[in-house]
Amino acid sequence: MPRSSIFPLLAVTAGFASMLSVAQASDDNSAVPGVEKSTFGQLPDGRTVDVYRLTNASGITMRVINYGGIIVSLKAPDAQGNFEDIVLGFDSLEGYLSDAYRKANPYFGALIGRYGNRIAGGEFSLNGTTYQLATNDGSNHLHGGDQGFDEVLWNAKPFENQNGVGVILSYTSPDGEEGYPGKLKTEVTYTLTDSDELDIAYRATTTKPTPVNLTQHSYFNLDGEGSGSILDHYLMINAEAFTPVDDTLIPTGEIRPVDGTPFDFNEPTPIGERIEQDNQQLLRGKGYDHNFVLKREAPQSEELVLAARVWEPDSGRLLEVETTEPGLQFYSGNFLDGSLSGKQGSAYEHRSGFALETQHFPDSPNQETFPSTILNPGETYQSHTVYRFSTRDGL
Repeated sequence: MPRSSIFPLLAVTAGFASMLSVAQASDDNSAVPGVEKSTFGQLPDGRTVDVYRLTNASGITMRVINYGGIIVSLKAPDAQGNFEDIVLGFDSLEGYLSDAYRKANPYFGALIGRYGNRIAGGEFSLNGTTYQLATNDGSNHLHGGDQGFDEVLWNAKPFENQNGVGVILSYTSPDGEEGYPGKLKTEVTYTLTDSDELDIAYRATTTKPTPVNLTQHSYFNLDGEGSGSILDHYLMINAEAFTPVDDTLIPTGEIRPVDGTPFDFNEPTPIGERIEQDNQQLLRGKGYDHNFVLKREAPQSEELVLAARVWEPDSGRLLEVETTEPGLQFYSGNFLDGSLSGKQGSAYEHRSGFALETQHFPDSPNQETFPSTILNPGETYQSHTVYRFSTRDGL
């Protein structure tokens, strides 16, 4: 699929650096719009990890660290105007570096690359050469390998403009890192807009042909992180088909209609309504962990289309996702098991958060019928996703 269209990155306002604060950002929601920078911790090798607190005109705040590009918190109002944190994560760097976290590796809030999702056998062939990647998910390669983009220290540049506030994260992955060919220069822009959107723009260039599939892996609970199950959230996914998987969660190559299956979310449906059905695909994923083929009038159109809408009835919070990507991975937090505790000290139990990862399809380098993920020298990979926050009385 061509990757050459332009999504202009938001311009950095001159003189904005003078607005940055080196003090630890407060946790209330009375701060004026802007960015506050502080230290989040140190990596074992002594490098400093910074946190950027973004506040928009509505008082929505998001905290991002330059380690892994991780969104550690996102506080948004409910229907009564009460702000709560709606993403899973930790208040300290130690939480993301702990042995328990690394063993479970749920990728809370992280940027994912070079390749989001799975590649069968950790192997692909390109232009006559076979490349072997790490097999860090059973026999398969997952989310970039042993040290994907979720575990690197990104360069960060905060900004403010007429649309809102944000941070530009950049990282250069050297040729051969995690087995991938080519030096990949990557830039990801997070913008918290004054329209109450998290706007994410991805951009990358390479020195050799290579697969690229970047995404964001935040787990949401619209009733507040640590509040319990997400099974009562109403979900709509704008898809008439999904890609079924084998018993290692690799797509079989089939594009299967959702009609008449538990994967039909064209009408808003509680996540938990059919999740325990005796369905082979649900059994293989231990719930929902599948790629949905999004509806597009033109399959290669790079305009934003509605991908999903989620509503939580107690809080009234509504999350809408739009993307230029052809696919959406819906993951219902099936492997959360209570072994990790979050920012309020509450254990993250089974299905206490969900992820909506905009993406190209899993295992595309080995699936000729799937949209291509190959980026060539001289081309620019660009992808654009918007998460929009609001409240509503019902759907």
